[in-house]
Amino acid sequence: MIKRITTWLEIHASTPAYSGWVLVGVAVCFFGAGINTMAGWLYVLSGVGFALLSVAAILPPRSLQGLIVKRHPIEPVIAGDDLTVQIEIINPKKQDVILLQITDLLSFVLGKPQKQAIEIIPAQKSYHWIYYQPTVRRGVYRWQTVELASGAPLGLFWCRRQHHCTATAVVYPVVLPLTDCPLIDEIGRENSLRADLSCSRPLQTANEALVRSLRPYRLGDPIRLIHWRTSARYGQLRLRELEMMSGGQDTIIALDSAASWQEENFEQAVITAASLYFYAQRQQIQVQLWTASTGLVRGQRAVLETLAKTNANEDITNECPQRYPLIWLTENPLTLAFLPQGSRWVLWPSTKASSEKVIVNQNQRGVVLQPHQPLQSQLQQTLTTQFVPM
Repeated sequence: MIKRITTWLEIHASTPAYSGWVLVGVAVCFFGAGINTMAGWLYVLSGVGFALLSVAAILPPRSLQGLIVKRHPIEPVIAGDDLTVQIEIINPKKQDVILLQITDLLSFVLGKPQKQAIEIIPAQKSYHWIYYQPTVRRGVYRWQTVELASGAPLGLFWCRRQHHCTATAVVYPVVLPLTDCPLIDEIGRENSLRADLSCSRPLQTANEALVRSLRPYRLGDPIRLIHWRTSARYGQLRLRELEMMSGGQDTIIALDSAASWQEENFEQAVITAASLYFYAQRQQIQVQLWTASTGLVRGQRAVLETLAKTNANEDITNECPQRYPLIWLTENPLTLAFLPQGSRWVLWPSTKASSEKVIVNQNQRGVVLQPHQPLQSQLQQTLTTQFVPM
């Protein structure tokens, strides 16, 4: 109860510091002694003490009055990097403000409040405070309170004033630097072959809108652009330079965010989705991301922001597309039996799994991830068979 009262006084008025309470006790003692002895000098000493306390209680709130606090936008970062937080304190008054403390009350999941002592803010000038906040996990973090505190100039009383400064910090998931990925490469190759079959003329025809030219394969070229029939005819790998890679059909990376997940598995699934998306873009494949709450999303920034804020057990506000092949990221093996033809999947085994098996269509191969092995190397391994343990 006492702490509540003290906190309320600090925010709305001022409260004595330890030295202030000592001076209060001394002044009361002098006043009591003066009453008993009727000595005038004791009244004088007690009066000086109470006057000093009155001045010390008034000055700190006045020094904080009129200050303006502004927050600069926070640039998004990748999980593990530091957020750069910038706050500006403007002093529009005609006198200097000295000896104050600023505290940024961060979201508790992001870290402890950050504090900074400020010696002086000159009249009609501003003070820029920049600090770096470490991040561990992806997410969207919000907080809105900055506190200014002061006990100047005597230090006998202490006061705080809160300022509403909304902050939004976006921490993106880590993107793994995949050098190859069968999940993407095979779907991309199938899309290209499907586009080939839809053309009634040979692919070498320059008038076809799909193919611009054929050239020899060079190290580092995407495998999905190899024209296999021509390569077999000439006995040498030939690469197609296409005007349109997949006949207008996008590869969809779908995260099963509506399901229940183990926390560690879901974080790996988010990292996997980001890594697959950027790998597909590097391979010049048209790609989109799907989650239960946002539906289909395209574009690097939009995808990263979607993955930063997504969570397990989301409400399904957008149905997953069933007309096109998917790369399905899930912890529930029962969902694999209902994927569109030609889909691929990544499965995280759950500790609640049983010993039964789910038989998946042989055209829907995928990867069963092992919990104690590096995620990057597992995403680059050969796709598994159609028998998936639950």
